[in-house]
Amino acid sequence: MSHPFAATAKTDPAGRRRWLNWLGAALIVGTYVYLIATQPAEVAGGFGNPAGLVTLLGFLGGAVLLLVATLPALPTSTVVLLPVALALNVVVGQIVGTVGLPLYLDSIGTVLVAVLAGPAAGAATGALSNIVWALFNPTVLPFAAGAALIGFLAGWAARLGVFRRFYLAPIVGAVVGVFSGTIAAPIATFVFGGTSGIGTGAIVSAFRAMGDTLLAATTKQGLLSDPLDKAIVFAIVVFLVYALPPRIRTRFDFVRRYRVLAGRRSEETARPAKTGATQG
Repeated sequence: MSHPFAATAKTDPAGRRRWLNWLGAALIVGTYVYLIATQPAEVAGGFGNPAGLVTLLGFLGGAVLLLVATLPALPTSTVVLLPVALALNVVVGQIVGTVGLPLYLDSIGTVLVAVLAGPAAGAATGALSNIVWALFNPTVLPFAAGAALIGFLAGWAARLGVFRRFYLAPIVGAVVGVFSGTIAAPIATFVFGGTSGIGTGAIVSAFRAMGDTLLAATTKQGLLSDPLDKAIVFAIVVFLVYALPPRIRTRFDFVRRYRVLAGRRSEETARPAKTGATQG
């Protein structure tokens, strides 16, 4: 008797990709739950301990599954966007973290990929960014689930047409920031005992001085920093996307299929006939 996944993979490639998307998402969520449940402080020391290795494999496995599901639907010439987005996240995030601003700006590449290629590609980019960054700064690894969530929500916002209106993008970015800040707060509290950032740590200390518990202080810090941060990121991505030549933008099936960006339909390439390919 054949396994239902194997049967689906043979007869329905789109169904196989949906399975991979769900498995990838489940692995990332499961790793996040593991961190909250076990609260392994040693994970901040890198991959040379059991908790760090489990966290790395969980997030990496989830990101790889999402990429395997997404890459077949992307044109080969535009796959180069992924490493560029990873580098953008890591470099900008590291610079901002070193300066000590109470912001992050480490998800510009994630949101850019999400707008052009969809939620699954955005989630994979977010998780992979934190994994790559963790090679230099292990403290960012436990926050990979939040980074994946940002990419996922940005992709759905693009699918719903948010990026057709310039003024909507930062507003929705602020809403995404509420979710990402809420998700990150337990990690900052239970794994790091507050926050690993310089500027954000000062805000947490201020709330603690006012009598808040550690979880309440990190949550409030997240709800202050993250909405502003994501509003700025979404605004930056709007300008980046529209600065791309139309011939580049319209190579992405996700952009064409859901008319992600503003513009006359005559300027877009015709939508391809349904071939079983789907965007996550």
